Amino acid sequence: MPTPTPEAAPAQGLVASAHQTAGPYWHLVDFPEWADTTRHFGDRLPPGERIVLTGRITDGAGAAVADAMVEIWHADPMGEYPDPNGPEKEFQGYGRCATQADGSFRFVTLKPGPSPLDGEARANLRQAPHVALAVFARGLLTHLCTRLYFEGEPLNETDPVLNTVPPERRGTLIARPTGPGTWTLDLRLQGEGETVWMEI
Repeated sequence: MPTPTPEAAPAQGLVASAHQTAGPYWHLVDFPEWADTTRHFGDRLPPGERIVLTGRITDGAGAAVADAMVEIWHADPMGEYPDPNGPEKEFQGYGRCATQADGSFRFVTLKPGPSPLDGEARANLRQAPHVALAVFARGLLTHLCTRLYFEGEPLNETDPVLNTVPPERRGTLIARPTGPGTWTLDLRLQGEGETVWMEI
């Protein structure tokens, strides 16, 4: 049987595949327990503050996005990024959560500490505590990335990423306390009050 090669393909009649959006099959990969990054520890949590992160995703018209998937990843309370190849019992700082009918999401995790910048020249500089977020939703050709910062953190004033954002739009990245240990940041896909999305 002959082996197919690119040269053997017909020169005409080839059509590029259509783009595929990033969804809407999140119910197939939604494991609710993944929304709790502390689940492996039981009652033996490592040092650090256990927090709840909540929010709601809306589209440009202000309607709830009920079939999105949100992923988070962040440093541990000491500001160290977990080894992605480390044992699962170690804190990985990764979570995944599908939005509900009202567009809401909820994570349980440990509040990250200030983390170092990459590169020897910047080793003594620290980033403000933050959580990286990725949003996957119908109609998007790829996911959207942003960051969640915590209101009142002194390092917010000098964080090199947050300070690239115009002051009038930084509020779209800053979570506010809405109860003991609970922080809330709503995400707007587009339109007035659109979240600052980052090219990564």
